[in-house]
Amino acid sequence: MIELSPIVIIVFVLIFAASIIKIVPEYERGVVFRLGRLQEFRGPGVTYVIPGVEKMMRIDMRTITMDVPPQDVITRDNVSVKVNAVVYFRVVDPNRAIVQIENYLFATSQLSQTTLRSICGQQELDDLLSERDKINSRLQEILDVQTDPWGIKVSLVEIKHIDLPQEMQRAIAKQAEAERERRAKVINAEGEFQAAQRLADASAIIEQHPIALQLRYLQTLAEIATENNSTTIFPVPIDLLAPFLGGKKTT
Repeated sequence: MIELSPIVIIVFVLIFAASIIKIVPEYERGVVFRLGRLQEFRGPGVTYVIPGVEKMMRIDMRTITMDVPPQDVITRDNVSVKVNAVVYFRVVDPNRAIVQIENYLFATSQLSQTTLRSICGQQELDDLLSERDKINSRLQEILDVQTDPWGIKVSLVEIKHIDLPQEMQRAIAKQAEAERERRAKVINAEGEFQAAQRLADASAIIEQHPIALQLRYLQTLAEIATENNSTTIFPVPIDLLAPFLGGKKTT
């Protein structure tokens, strides 16, 4: 009969204990199968697995950041663009994430790509550029509903970049420049209108008070005298020239 030394026995006991006792971190859960049957997930902390009878798979419960590669999209107004996004999600039910889907990371990535192409393809280019918040909310809602049977919660979807063709970029730049020119012309016209309206108001006041015209005349002479000019201009009221232009003489 073979006698085992205490050291060998201790080593075997430690190896057996290491195969049974498992430590699950706070951010993980252990999905356990006992003879092929799904059990309640375990963790966090110290747990056990019966060798040869049970099998445990670890699932990360932290939020996962997944980059959606650029997708070729044709918008509703037939403009070809490339759109990429980022998806934030996490596993809320470890058992369903293992049993209901073969690879939940790959499945979520593929679903995100197809949903991104579908939603962006339903939008016009102007809406795609100006209403990102609405499109992000729509993407998050669709992905959250479709991944819920897998035990996954999609918390946020953000479109990162929209790559336009060079021809479309030049067309948009021309459109923006034309819009700025239109606004400048409108503002200039409004300024001219307001100035004309103020002049009309001033002429009405001067008509009611003729002495105001004489005061304005003297003020103009004072302004000209303060400047270092070689030529001095004296404004002459039109009423003084009226007799010489065929007007009626006043008595």
